Amino acid sequence: MNKGIFYALSAYILWGFFPLYFKMISIVPSLQILGHRFVWSFLFLILLIMALKRFPEFRASINKKNLITYFGAGAILAVNWGTFIYAVNSGHTVESSLGYFINPMVSVLLGVVFLKERLRLWQWIPVGLAAVGVFYLTVVYGSIPWLALILAFSFGLYGLIKKISPLDSLPGLTLETGMIFLPALVYLIIQEFIGVGSFGHTGWSTAILLAVSGVVTAIPLLLFASGARRINLSTIGILQYVCPTIQFFLGTFVFGEFFDIHRLVGFILIWIALIIFTTETILNQRNKLKISDHLEILEPD
Repeated sequence: MNKGIFYALSAYILWGFFPLYFKMISIVPSLQILGHRFVWSFLFLILLIMALKRFPEFRASINKKNLITYFGAGAILAVNWGTFIYAVNSGHTVESSLGYFINPMVSVLLGVVFLKERLRLWQWIPVGLAAVGVFYLTVVYGSIPWLALILAFSFGLYGLIKKISPLDSLPGLTLETGMIFLPALVYLIIQEFIGVGSFGHTGWSTAILLAVSGVVTAIPLLLFASGARRINLSTIGILQYVCPTIQFFLGTFVFGEFFDIHRLVGFILIWIALIIFTTETILNQRNKLKISDHLEILEPD
């Protein structure tokens, strides 16, 4: 197997099984889990940067513009992580998977709005079909699938910021977790002070799982960064559906979450949209490569 595919696939599989990890610490309130995730992630990443002797590079990247950019990225990441943790531990893993199924089309839509990108006809069709699927679920259940939409749009906005940000994955993630580190630490200390903190009070196994949340967070991100540099975007586009597919099956068959024929219809509409979207992306990528190869042949020596 190609190394890039192995790294990216490993990242998506790990992300897919994240609900199992959060279920193991569901005794801890979601906001405290979120706080621990930021605190331990930053500590792990800063130690990793020092071990790789990249601290001077990281320190040089700290300026006003980057601090503002990565504070925004960190804040959006907090919304995404917090919503996902809450969704899993409140019995909405299937709905969280819906958010990551529609995320690619949300990202394309954000590109149109903020980057003035133009959609091809066969990109508009799946975006519209996904919107129909979400509308159908809203009508059937009488409420908007807010958790799915928050996850989709927050991750889409996070990707948009990362697309225009200057730092690569390791220093970038370190800086954005670092921007949330102090508020998260203060929040956890206050929780301990008022007697409702969980760390060390809900069993040592839970404390250990909270402490290793930094490693659990960083490893798939680093694997993905390594994989993304080695494979093309169309391959990444296909592999990214591994994560919500695993989450969907966990929610339905392991956690026993409610999933009836009406919800299935809504999901089928979105899955059809994904098939159209992915197929169009792959074909367009191949056409670009063919045109590029043809132009190289025509170029004189």
